[in-house]
Amino acid sequence: MSLQISPRTSDIGFPVRRLLPSRLQQRVGPFIFVDHMGPALFAPGGTAGDVRQHPHIGLATVTYLFSGAMMHRDSLGTVQRIEPGAINLMTAGRGIVHSERMPADIREQGIAVHGMQTWLALPTAQQDMAPDFAHYPASAIPETQIPGGTLRVLIGSALGLQSPVRAHSPTTFLDLQLQAGAQIALHCPGQELAVYLAEGEATVNAQSVPGFHLQIEGDALQVQAGPAGCRAIVLGGEPLPGQRHVHWNFVSSSLEKVKQAGQDWQAQRFTLVPRETDWMPLPGL
Repeated sequence: MSLQISPRTSDIGFPVRRLLPSRLQQRVGPFIFVDHMGPALFAPGGTAGDVRQHPHIGLATVTYLFSGAMMHRDSLGTVQRIEPGAINLMTAGRGIVHSERMPADIREQGIAVHGMQTWLALPTAQQDMAPDFAHYPASAIPETQIPGGTLRVLIGSALGLQSPVRAHSPTTFLDLQLQAGAQIALHCPGQELAVYLAEGEATVNAQSVPGFHLQIEGDALQVQAGPAGCRAIVLGGEPLPGQRHVHWNFVSSSLEKVKQAGQDWQAQRFTLVPRETDWMPLPGL
């Protein structure tokens, strides 16, 4: 299996390159949504880039920043600043509402916000679990030097390192930085793996991969950086059985639950974020 996906670029208050879901493939392992956001600068005193409160069901969001910061607030009462190198894992389960806003100091200091926003589909048995939030600071994420580069194990395991982040199914999420010509081999038996080139170019299993493209492979990878080096995000995991329906911010194996979630949000039956009043309407209304 080998498939290359080009990004779909849009502007949602900041530039976003979307890789998944794609018309070519909905998900890789549990990853059902992959966005490369930024880099983007935001004017002091404004609200550009702020994502108003909105709902999710049936998934877990994973936020990972390269630079800048974001302020996360949710309906559980969580208030957490997200900074580069940390992992925020928010499990929606049967339903959660959250917002993500640009901190004032990031706006005022002209610091670019840049990173990855991904969703993990939940196993069928966990789709209706109680919502949860977990924050893992950058210092808790294992990192190692490899010949010609650095590897950070965000979720899962690689090269004998184990991430403390607890996903709901076997998952691999790595941040790999390689100097020009450096290479690495990775093997995760039984998983689907993909490589996203956030910076630079590379060859993946002898396939040339340009910047900002996602290369989907099997459970073994041979990655070699191009002449300018690269930053490669490796993602995947064990495939989840069954179909998943995606509508707006809702994911479920049940089409009826996705439709009901939309009706519940429209009728304001979700618990909202404390002390926030603005919210995103259901698309199409």
